[in-house]
Amino acid sequence: MKKIISLVLVLAICLGTCLAFTSCSQTDYTVGICQLMEHASLDKATQGFVDALTAELEKAGKTVTIDTQVAGEPTLCSTVINTFTAKNVDLIMANATPALTAAAEATSTIPVLGTSVTDYDDTFGGNIPENVSGTSDAVPFSDQAQLMIDSLGLVAGDVVGVLYCANESNSLIQYNAVKEFFEAEDIVVKAYTFSDVATELQSLVNKMVTECKAVYVPSDNTVADNDAVVGTICTQNNIPVFTSYGGEICYASLAIDYYQLGYETGKMAAEILLGTKKPADIEIMKLQPSGVVYNEELCAQLGITVPEK
Repeated sequence: MKKIISLVLVLAICLGTCLAFTSCSQTDYTVGICQLMEHASLDKATQGFVDALTAELEKAGKTVTIDTQVAGEPTLCSTVINTFTAKNVDLIMANATPALTAAAEATSTIPVLGTSVTDYDDTFGGNIPENVSGTSDAVPFSDQAQLMIDSLGLVAGDVVGVLYCANESNSLIQYNAVKEFFEAEDIVVKAYTFSDVATELQSLVNKMVTECKAVYVPSDNTVADNDAVVGTICTQNNIPVFTSYGGEICYASLAIDYYQLGYETGKMAAEILLGTKKPADIEIMKLQPSGVVYNEELCAQLGITVPEK
């Protein structure tokens, strides 16, 4: 009998230890991140999100498992999102518009936060789902256009090319915004759109530099992923490039901090997971650029005068 009791006690202790270990090893929340593609701006937003979310939950004594997946192209966002809904994650972060639309179409119950998305109202036709909120990378397009006019000495009749991927709806929004402002100053705006990078982009840029005095690139993920090609051709032909997202090919930047954009999204996620807010309670947040930053080396190469500090 003593042996039986001893065996039962040993099993009970072992079972209790295993349960305690399992409890300790489990995380409180699971979050899926769908990032459209890899490039500097989106990478920074994702990192900011992860850093903020883990820090905020740590303060509350909670842990989180984060599954980050890069779709690679818009059509694959749904595949990534479907793996998250199948796992019934606690929250989905969608980095870029195609990821956000895929998430919103896949679930109406799992909270969804977007980042690196320009216009939520336009994306959802003015009817943002109740389980969706996030941060916007929209910038003051009129300020960007005015900066180009002033720093490049653009005058009536000059042609500004706007380069963007036809598959990105947010790029069209930005094109229309800067077009309206430039045309109010009698500056000609010409759209250069493409769908396939491999067969169209390089030849399109080569054509663009023969017809334009300057180039504006919206917050277009496809261009950003290939901006080395754009920058090389434009610089070789002495054509200045201004991008809405900044980057090395941009002669002057008036852009937001994408790490901070993701960080603010991560703080929103923590509020939702901890139950203090629902997505419908959170207004879409926009960040303001911190100021104009000139790429002095590129400006010198292009013959652009940098204002004195």
